[in-house]
Amino acid sequence: MAALDALSLRLPQPYRDLVIKHQELLRFAVVGSITFVVNTVVFYGLKWTILEPKPVSALAVAVIVATIVGYVLNREWSFRTRGGRERHHEAALYFLISGVGVLINSAPLYASRYWLTLEEPHVSALTQELADFASGMLLGTVLAMVFRWWAFRKYVFPDEGARVVRDAEKLLKADVRARSASE
Repeated sequence: MAALDALSLRLPQPYRDLVIKHQELLRFAVVGSITFVVNTVVFYGLKWTILEPKPVSALAVAVIVATIVGYVLNREWSFRTRGGRERHHEAALYFLISGVGVLINSAPLYASRYWLTLEEPHVSALTQELADFASGMLLGTVLAMVFRWWAFRKYVFPDEGARVVRDAEKLLKADVRARSASE
């Protein structure tokens, strides 16, 4: 992930300033891209095998797996300077908000399959797959991403700079202990 930071240093000045100003959003987007790949691989792996007759269940499982990966990456990279909550509260809120995200992510696929009946035998297999991808993987993911971005910043990682302050306090305490031990 340091490659992204190094790349931003090579950008021309106006773009570099823009990247620095929005680096948290860009990191969130990179994490989102990684979790999108995880989500897609797990979704189609399940949908084409053990959960073939249950595409909404396959998508829900895929989103849950991607959410776990996303928590680790978002906490340690995207929102690494944010905090303000104890870790167990932070994790509980993250997964609660992500649960709402699973529902938001699954809603367009559910509507496509069961309200619009874009499934076999009503439509061709190709049309079904394209509708599943467009509704579940694209539309659902975008809607859930917008919701998660807003909710993570507002509720899960509300305080900007909180972890930087905590890390600085830990370093200061360690320095004080080291000095008193050497005296």
